[in-house]
Amino acid sequence: MQTLDLVDADSGVEFGSPGAGRGVPLEARRGGDGERVALVLPGAERVAEDAAFLDALAEEFAVVAPSHPGFGRSPRPAWCSSVDDLAYLYLDWLDRSGLTDVTVVGLQFGGWVAMEMAVRSCARISRLVLVDSLGVKLGGPLDRDVVDLFATPHAELDRLTYADPAFALGDLGGAPMDDVLELARNEEALVTYGWEPYLHNPRLTDWMWRIGVPTTVVWGERDGIVSPEHGRGLAARIPGARFELVDAAGHRPQVECPEDVARLVAKSAV
Repeated sequence: MQTLDLVDADSGVEFGSPGAGRGVPLEARRGGDGERVALVLPGAERVAEDAAFLDALAEEFAVVAPSHPGFGRSPRPAWCSSVDDLAYLYLDWLDRSGLTDVTVVGLQFGGWVAMEMAVRSCARISRLVLVDSLGVKLGGPLDRDVVDLFATPHAELDRLTYADPAFALGDLGGAPMDDVLELARNEEALVTYGWEPYLHNPRLTDWMWRIGVPTTVVWGERDGIVSPEHGRGLAARIPGARFELVDAAGHRPQVECPEDVARLVAKSAV
């Protein structure tokens, strides 16, 4: 694990900042040496949960996988408090990196961030992969598209999140303290970014026509948090998007079926 300092080495200006002193150093994993670059935007899972997926992805891509500000051990400055802020922060990093052929992979909450990036600018994004993505509401005012993550007991969330309970953290009273603290910090950050309106941007569907790059929407067949039908509806609203279902996986297929999801990402880049 490395620290990804969002700082321009030439000018010293910090990324995501209109002025000095507002940059964000992010805990990030780098791996792989492929010619293609994958920027992986995680959800609220623990860093260790994505390790096998990132390893598999690194066989085909040079991978950069930051923890969002407020998640993991990445600090969250006071000015960074919305999904808009995250989208602009990563777009700024792409601009300063000089990269022009980047596959952006959004995992759950990270899928929301990825879509917000893509409706603003696809200048440096060559393709988009959304995995069980949050961020849009497709049902009516009284329909719940996403299970209430903030009110549902952890044991029930584990059951809804994973097709195989072996992947769940389980009883928090017996779990390693570092894992519990990381989970708590991630949940606190998710509340900050997604409390109201609940885990979506009401205007995002109005702008999804601006996503002008090949897009693959990947969904776990047994996702109990956001149904596969929601995923199909999401794909239908993105021009030309392809929908892929991952058998025997829940809300985090990159955790339960890392090689399968990595293959779908690589397939999207062909």
